[in-house]
Amino acid sequence: MSPFRWDVLCVGFLLAIPVVGLGLRGDLSTEEVMTRVLWCLAAGWAAVAVLRFASTPRPSGGRPAPRIAEPGLTDPRDPADHSPA
Repeated sequence: MSPFRWDVLCVGFLLAIPVVGLGLRGDLSTEEVMTRVLWCLAAGWAAVAVLRFASTPRPSGGRPAPRIAEPGLTDPRDPADHSPA
């Protein structure tokens, strides 16, 4: 997953709003703001990756789908109907 996807960038910039605000207020230097904005982009990438992983549907139980036999053919997996009496 690319770190420059639109959803990653949106989440990263959303997380960076408080950092930019602290920089505008003078609590953080420009260098600190730029370093922390990159960390916000990384956190946005991680958050989107976790959400995408959690929302992906799981494969069906690992068992193959049941086979539908054609009429007139016997399934070799089925036990024989006749018993040796």
